[in-house]
Amino acid sequence: MSVQPRVECLGLTKSMPSGGRSLTILDSIDLSVDAGDFVAIVGPSGSGKSTLLGLMAGLDRPTSGSVRLDGQALETMDEDALAILRRRDVGFVFQNFQLLQNLTALENVLLPLELAGRDGARAHATAMLERVGLGDRGHHYPTQLSGGEQQRVALARAFAPGPKILFADEPTGNLDSATGNAALELLLEWRARDGVTLVLVTHDMSVAARARRRIHLESGRIVREETAA
Repeated sequence: MSVQPRVECLGLTKSMPSGGRSLTILDSIDLSVDAGDFVAIVGPSGSGKSTLLGLMAGLDRPTSGSVRLDGQALETMDEDALAILRRRDVGFVFQNFQLLQNLTALENVLLPLELAGRDGARAHATAMLERVGLGDRGHHYPTQLSGGEQQRVALARAFAPGPKILFADEPTGNLDSATGNAALELLLEWRARDGVTLVLVTHDMSVAARARRRIHLESGRIVREETAA
C-alpha cells in the first residue's frame, strides 16, 4: 500500500507579466515530500526557490498545476480555508524573521496560538520561549533583540502550534556564521524531536548538506536531485 506524500507538486507552474510578455518563474515542477523528510531546495538567485516554497506553503497560487498537502489540493481552497489549513498544519520561517514589531517576543509566539483558540496559550508560548533560551526576554520588542534572538523567536512561533510541516526560506541568510549555525542546530533538533517534515530553501551548501534530499533548481526547473547516503 503506497503512502500518501505530505506535500506533492504536480505540473506546478508560475508565470508573471513582465514588460508586455509572460515571465515563467517555475515551469512544470513535479515534486513529492514524504512525512518526516528533510528536503533542501538549492539553486542560483532567480531560479525560483522562494517562489516554489511559497506555493508549497499556500502563501501564493500557481498559474497552473497543483499543490497537495496530505492530499488536499490547495488551489481549490478559498482564502479562509487556506488560512485555517496553514494555521493548523503549516509553519513558516522567513529570512527576515517577519516578527510583528508592535508585539513583544512573547506576544509574537502567542499570536498563532490565540488565533487557533488553543487552551493554555500563554503558558505554552512562555514555555516555547524558554526552550529557545529567551525565557527572560519575552517582554522585549523585536528591535530590542539581536538578529539571532529574533530568529529564535521566529522558530518558537513557527513550532508553537505543532505544525506537520515547516517551510524555511533562507533561515540563516541574515545571520553571521556562528549565529546561523546555532539557529540551524535548534531548527534541526526540534524537527527531529517532533517528527516535523522540513522543506528548506538555502544558498548555503553546508546547510543543504544536512538534508536527506537536495533539489537543484535552475531557471524554474528541477535539474537534478541528490539523496544522502
